[in-house]
Amino acid sequence: MCLAIPAKVVALNEGDMASVEIGGVKKNISVSLVEGVQVGDYVIVHTGFALSKLDPDEAEKTIELFAEIAVLTGQVTQH
Repeated sequence: MCLAIPAKVVALNEGDMASVEIGGVKKNISVSLVEGVQVGDYVIVHTGFALSKLDPDEAEKTIELFAEIAVLTGQVTQH
């Protein structure tokens, strides 16, 4: 199963590349498929590509749910 996840854009880089933060980890992704991406936007990321922009409230809710799932499945511990 493949999973697309929300990420916050923290920097725009050369070309169609951007740095995003996913779970506290920074990754470089392509934003070539989405027009008008800006720093602070949330995007849905799959296999290194932004697929679409995401409403900030929906992004935060989804990120919180992923964090809860990680704790419940023992993938991370609560702090």
